[in-house]
Amino acid sequence: MANLYASGENIFAVAPMIDWTDRHCRMLHRQFTRRALLYTEMVVADAAIHGKREKILGFDAEEHPVALQLGGSDPSKLAQAAAIGEAMGYKEINLNVGCPSDRVQSGAFGACLMQTPEIVAACIDAMKQAVAIPVTVKCRIGVDDQDTQAALDDLTGRVFAAGADALWVHARKAWLKGLSPKENREIPPLDYDRVYRLKQDNPAKFIGINGGIQSLAEAERHLRHVDGVMVGRAAYQDPLLLLDVDPRIYGEPVVSPTIEGIIDHMCAYSDAHIARGGRLSHVTRHMVGMFHGAPGARRWRQMLSTEANRVDADSSVIRRAYEGIGNAAAEAA
Repeated sequence: MANLYASGENIFAVAPMIDWTDRHCRMLHRQFTRRALLYTEMVVADAAIHGKREKILGFDAEEHPVALQLGGSDPSKLAQAAAIGEAMGYKEINLNVGCPSDRVQSGAFGACLMQTPEIVAACIDAMKQAVAIPVTVKCRIGVDDQDTQAALDDLTGRVFAAGADALWVHARKAWLKGLSPKENREIPPLDYDRVYRLKQDNPAKFIGINGGIQSLAEAERHLRHVDGVMVGRAAYQDPLLLLDVDPRIYGEPVVSPTIEGIIDHMCAYSDAHIARGGRLSHVTRHMVGMFHGAPGARRWRQMLSTEANRVDADSSVIRRAYEGIGNAAAEAA
């Protein structure tokens, strides 16, 4: 199985986001870009091992390349969960060393692991021995009062010595006490230069950057200094941002010639999901931001936020909402 990090190419990724990057979100994002690396939400190792695997870990082959992000701090459990992920077809296993939520703090994983880099290294070593696909880490530059120079260098040295294939760095500290997860994404100042220095100090290793990146122009600027760029909320809130990823980042043609084609695909996908017992809103909640700033966007959002929640709703809701976009564009012209 090809190692995503072995080609030497730059990588553009959509960040793992709890409650957002589920399989329906990833299917939508894949319609805009064939090359971007997509991530699951964080899955706790125990859930991967003991939970309903198809519900928790299932995905469509069309989503590839897709990576599984795991949460945990027990090397043996993470190794077992990683093996399950590999068997299900994921292209990469990523260890979360950046989430600051109360849930991960109570379990002593996520960003808490920045304080115990030796445990992170042990987890990476165990997972590398369990799978043949890449094993990577997503971390912060530090937590609380840590010296980010020393803390990030220590973690980086240990995880690469343990065999990590890549390190993705959210260029902010995480504050484990006093800030909510949302505040931790916004209040601690971004320090991109710290990540650039990390790459300079590790020229032969893959270092990717994450945090506050709002556009492909910003992504291109970061790629002058690091190997990969990971975009989160900006891609979720305005999925059309992804339409230019393939030509601008990878030098390849736009994946879809028309927005109509994407709408058609998502309608067919939605109806298939409904036929399996799902709800239209499971899919459309990720599509609300598709026409951000365009004429008719407000009506689009309203329909997908209300009519799509009906028990009997089907893809006709999406088509009627999209007709409204077309009508609004015609009126504006």
